[in-house]
Amino acid sequence: MKLLTEAIKKKLPKTYSTEPLPTDEKVVQVKFFHPFSNWTWYAVEYDPKNRLFFGLVDGFEKEWGYFLLDELERNKVERDLYFKPKKIKDIR
Repeated sequence: MKLLTEAIKKKLPKTYSTEPLPTDEKVVQVKFFHPFSNWTWYAVEYDPKNRLFFGLVDGFEKEWGYFLLDELERNKVERDLYFKPKKIKDIR
């Protein structure tokens, strides 16, 4: 499965561009998950040069941070094919 399509790439804001927005108003464009654990990554921004996302990571704890597309691919993470973009406040 391709984790990041061109269509999704176009929707993802550049890194730091959503910084002025309140946290709950940031929009998650794509959701990734590991099928054999409870880890989920909600991508809000993307840096195509470094293949780096910024978003909410729900693993041992829920926290904001950066994660690499390469790491997601290496760890057999999948993309939620049925996920529709939504604000963080609607995910929590």
